[in-house]
Amino acid sequence: MSYETTRRTVLLATGASSAAALVAACGGGGGDNGSASTDSPTGEGATSGPAGRVLAGTDEIPVGGGKIFKDEEIVVTQPEQGRFKAFSAICTHQRCMVGSVSDGTINCPCHGSRFEITDGSVAQGPATRPLPAEPITMEGNSIRLT
Repeated sequence: MSYETTRRTVLLATGASSAAALVAACGGGGGDNGSASTDSPTGEGATSGPAGRVLAGTDEIPVGGGKIFKDEEIVVTQPEQGRFKAFSAICTHQRCMVGSVSDGTINCPCHGSRFEITDGSVAQGPATRPLPAEPITMEGNSIRLT
């Protein structure tokens, strides 16, 4: 039995493989509804960087501020004494790296978006989605990426 390649067969095959690639690229996202942030020392959400790696000592993160870890693309904040949070350091507006943490916000230098250090929510646009939470754990005086 011989098979004839038709224009329809080629278009269907191309469409199916494109759809599969799109689904694979979009799958597994941590969501951006901001609900992943918790009041516990461990945030939950998307991961990046090497797991279990010590990011910083607790004394390196100022109360009411934070520190950006560019290599890991993570920002760690300490909204209140002893309470640490971690978020993606990539702005949800146009994927620029955030540039500073001050006055209770994580600040993007590209277009002026600001995010709350407590939960990553948008304090000022143009961004419309919060920074995704990143999982960290406390071990003694160390903050670890999990």
